[in-house]
Order: sequence, then structure tokens, then C-alpha cells
Amino acid sequence: MNQSHSLTLNDELDGDTLHEECGVFGVLGHPDGATLTALGLHALQHRGQEAAGIVTFDGRQFHTEKRMGLVGDHYTDPATLAKLPGFISIGHTRYSTTGEVALRNVQPLFAELEVGGIAVAHNGNFTNGLTLRRQLIADGAICQSTSDTEVVLHLIARSKQASSSDRFIDAIRQMEGGYSMLAMTRTKLIAARDPIGIRPLVMGELDGKPIFCSETCALDIIGAKYIRDVENGEVVICEIQPDGSISIDARKPEAPKPERLCLFEFVYFARPDSVVGGRSIYVARKNMGINLAKEAPVDADVVVPVPDGGTPAALGYAQQSGIPFEYGIIRNHYVGRTFIEPTQQIRAFGVKLKHSANRATITGKRVVLVDDSIVRGTTSLKIVQMIRDAGAKEVHIRVASPMIYFPDFYGIDTPDADKLLANQYNSLKAMCDYIGADSLEFLSIDGLYRAVGGEDRDNENPQFTDHYFTGDYPTRLLDKESTSNVRKLAVMASNG
Repeated sequence: MNQSHSLTLNDELDGDTLHEECGVFGVLGHPDGATLTALGLHALQHRGQEAAGIVTFDGRQFHTEKRMGLVGDHYTDPATLAKLPGFISIGHTRYSTTGEVALRNVQPLFAELEVGGIAVAHNGNFTNGLTLRRQLIADGAICQSTSDTEVVLHLIARSKQASSSDRFIDAIRQMEGGYSMLAMTRTKLIAARDPIGIRPLVMGELDGKPIFCSETCALDIIGAKYIRDVENGEVVICEIQPDGSISIDARKPEAPKPERLCLFEFVYFARPDSVVGGRSIYVARKNMGINLAKEAPVDADVVVPVPDGGTPAALGYAQQSGIPFEYGIIRNHYVGRTFIEPTQQIRAFGVKLKHSANRATITGKRVVLVDDSIVRGTTSLKIVQMIRDAGAKEVHIRVASPMIYFPDFYGIDTPDADKLLANQYNSLKAMCDYIGADSLEFLSIDGLYRAVGGEDRDNENPQFTDHYFTGDYPTRLLDKESTSNVRKLAVMASNG
């Protein structure tokens, strides 16, 4: 099959969603390091489906396996895991922000340095990665990938600090943006979060061995115990000692800043069974639906979620409004990149390749469709039409997050600002008319804050990162400021 055709079809199906770029997992001192890492990455598959990689160290040498596609397609093979012996392991599952999905960009990235071998993987984006890359290349550096992770390796190599730990800290202190990062050497597993904690990272324990991963669901799948979140700005250095014990050295910044977790972890990205920042994702999303029902009630017969993201919020909306909850849309989970040659006739099926209406629950009914977010609105338009074609009397859309006005530069693949629905129409009614619904309402920013943190937004010192709704970017955007082509940032910084 022509691969470019498959990508075009996939773009049509997925182009109206936001994509998180990646998930990370690492374990130190466990004999089943690669197997645990593969299982952890499987639990984090929702954070990136383009490619996955694992690096291990067995006491003598490093081993690496990088594969395109899903974790379960490759790392369940005993022959693949047999190539990854070792008691230290880090892994990464990736979604790319670029059209190029190449093995050279798949993390973890590995390099032999003066202080020994080191592998690095991270989740998020550096907002000064391009600027640093240009400086490094001007000084004679040779870059083999288009990943910002490679910039970190160069900075580690050039650091004047003595130990690998101090070199790593020296390197990341030069990086700006939102990130969670893991690094491994011959004896160490190092974990770090950006100064304000935009991207999540948690610490766990299995059989007395430390584990770090993007979400708690990756701990649950292997039966590990949650210990705590890695704090914003913190670097945790775990090292195997000569006697086999493991030391843990947690270094915190001298002038810590308030944590500002990304609100979209709660709205969209994290798995519902995860706990992020001490808060249940499922409970937060259900609260969003409850608050949405308070803010935007409507006379209707049935509440229907847009699967899968809208389900917890729809349950909350139904609970608060007293309107029955029903599965009015059934999702097909098995639409792949190479599903079928996308002829024009097939293209006309549109969203039906992923969703189909459950006529028994919506025919003749006034339907409230609850979704977690609306990006460009093209999917919403198709779903509304599908619900009407199935016999719905009325279709009311309720969105469990505010309108998205601004692009992201911290690890979310967002369309350009002018492609966002909220910027294409000057009124809610115009948006509603475009989508074809009878009414359209979004959750307020305060309603979202109350759902997640229990209180309204502090406009002077926001409790979360929320720039996609408000335009309040929490860090400098150095690369954006230095180039007129904003999308070049995403193209070059495809770290995912």
C-alpha cells in the first residue's frame, strides 16, 4: 500500500485532536528491567503511538532497541526482549510533531562521552532548543537527529563538571520549557522535571528498586508502589553502590517556583485511572462535567459522550442534570494507518471509520453531546451530522473545557492559531452554526479550575499552565521570538 495515502487518511481522522508527544519509563537495579519497561510503556501508549525505544545496561555494555509503531507490536516478542539484558533500563514512547517519523529521532538517544555512556529520554518541549542547537552547530557540533534531546547530550558532553550527575544538571539548567526527563549511565538512573512542573513525572518502587514514569498507570501495570511525584525543578539521582545497595540523592533548586501542571493532562492526555499532581484524573473529569451541567444546562432526553475522552465528563453532566446517560456513539478502536486505500468514496465515510451512532439510544431524542475539547471543529461537525442522520430530534454540544485560542510550545502538537475553531468565528453562535448543532457551550476557565484544584483561577499567580485557553505562557518562548516561522519550532524540536 502507498504509505503516503495511509498517512493522509490518518491525518483526516486524527487532525482534529491534540496529541501528547511522549511518555517515559525507567527502572534501576531490577533483573527484569527491559520487561518492566516494555510493560510500563504499554500503559503509556496513549501518550504516543508513532514509535518506542528501550535502552538497557547489563554491567558491561549498553543495549538499545528502537521500533516504529506500537509497543505491543514489538516488545512482547521474547526475542526482542532477549536483546535487552540489564538491570538498568529506560524507555520512551513517542508522538512526533513533524511529518518525518524516523528511527534517528526515536528515543532514548545514546552517546559515549568522556564520563562514559549515557542515554536520555524526555517528554515535552524545550522552548530554547533551536537557539541552543544553532549555537552548538556554530561551535562545531554535529547533530545526527532533529531531536532536542540531542542538544541535551551535547550540553552534557561540553560541561566542565566532573561527574555525570553534575554534568546532567548543568545541561538541563540551560534548557527552558516544559519537560520531564530520564537519563541513565552505567550505575545511575536520573529523573528531572522542569522548574514549574508543566509535564508530570512520578516515582515508584518495586521490590525495593526505584522506578520513574510519566503516569501512575505505568506503576499499576507492574504492581509497583507509588512513592511520590518528582517535584518541579527537582533532580533525583539514584545510583547502585559497590555493595549492591541503591542511594537516592534528591536535589532541589535553591529558589523553587510554584508548580504549574499542564491543565490538558487533566482535560485530555492522562489516562483516567492515573493520579496526576495528587489528583485523580477520573474524578477531575467527572467534576468538569458536573460544573458544565451547572453552567450550561439544557432540556434534553439523553446525555451522550463523545468517546473516549468525553465519557467521565458526560457521567458528571448526567449526574448533575438528572438526564439519563447513554452510549449513543460506539467507537471502533481498530482503525489503523494502513486500514484501507483511501479513495474518495472511502474518504466520504469520514468520522464513521472511527465512530458509529447507536440508533437505539438516540432516535427521536434530544441529545446532549459531551466532549472533552474542540480543536478545529471538523470532527464535531461530522459527529453532529452522524447523530442527526441516526434520528436525533435535537443535538446540543457541551464541551468540558474552555475554548482553545492559542498554540502550545511545551509538548502538545497543536494546529496554528488561525486553524483553531475559536479563532475562525467571532461568536459562539457562528461556531454552533458551523458545527450544525442546536446549541454549543464551553466550560468556563474557573469551572475547569474548580474541577481540578477546587478553587477559581488566581489571575495574578495561576495555579496551572493554561496558555492554550488564556494566552498566559508560563515561560519565555525564545525560539518563537527568534523566528517568524513559528511552526519551524515544532518541525525542528520534534523531541516527543
